[in-house]
Amino acid sequence: MEEGRTDSAMLGALMLVTGLLLGASAALLFAPQSGKETRKDILRYARKAKGRAEGVVEEFSDSVTEMVESVGEKAEEILEKGKDLATDAKKGLLYAMEEGQKRLEKQRSRLEKLIA
Repeated sequence: MEEGRTDSAMLGALMLVTGLLLGASAALLFAPQSGKETRKDILRYARKAKGRAEGVVEEFSDSVTEMVESVGEKAEEILEKGKDLATDAKKGLLYAMEEGQKRLEKQRSRLEKLIA
């Protein structure tokens, strides 16, 4: 039974050494780049991120500008409609006052005829 344990321990140790060798080989093949190249990559990434951020800010700014212009146009339309409604209301009020004066004149004439 002890022989089985020894074989298992040897097999485990062999697998561990094999894994270490394969890992070290892979690490050498896929070794990270130099510090200078890494700094260049970081700078390149930062520039791309800055460009994207500027693009997002520009799009947001354009959207806000369009919204403000749209609100301004709607406000002008509402103001014009309000002016038109006020003009119409003023004309209606003047017409009603004129009609009222005419009726008062008619009633005054009737009363003068009745009294005279």
